Amino acid sequence: MIEFFFDCSSPWTYLAFHNIQPLAKEFGQEISWRPILVGGIFNSINPSVYASREHPVEAKVNYMKKDMADWARSAGLAIKMRPTVFPVNSVKAMRGCIWSAKDMLPFARAVFETYWGGDQDISQDAVLTEVCKSVGVDPAKFLAGISDQAIKDQLKANTDEVMARGGFGSPTIFVDKTDMYFGNDRLPLVREALARRKASAA
Repeated sequence: MIEFFFDCSSPWTYLAFHNIQPLAKEFGQEISWRPILVGGIFNSINPSVYASREHPVEAKVNYMKKDMADWARSAGLAIKMRPTVFPVNSVKAMRGCIWSAKDMLPFARAVFETYWGGDQDISQDAVLTEVCKSVGVDPAKFLAGISDQAIKDQLKANTDEVMARGGFGSPTIFVDKTDMYFGNDRLPLVREALARRKASAA
């Protein structure tokens, strides 16, 4: 089994979200999609992210833009780096992923596309309303549902869980519960892990 802990506010997570799906299908693996709040992780255990934003290294920033463009091209995705609103408050969107339940995958995909491809502020109710409409979700029910305490609690629980298991950002991927990988660029290693698993089961 593959577990995918994710926050739609991360461009590398968008890439991994897209790229891991055919990989899982290739090996016949189900993906457990686990929405988290990456800002909560940064606040708790990884505040260095904020320091790097406040004091960016120009050469590194320039290369990151190229790197992101290269990865986006490879995946066939439209990613604007950086969006007009960055970082973005993704709390409502990530609660929405949990609330969407069986519709989580198309909803999350639409959120990623809206923010990273469409350069729209996913913290805004009006934007999330359009996201809902695009995937056939009732916006009024959505906006009411994400205020439910159980939804809030689940998002916090997911975030606390990934930290307890050694995660420090998004995306964090687990194969068979304990084998952890971080980031889109680790997917070749995820592939190798799945291949080893398949070989050992043969």
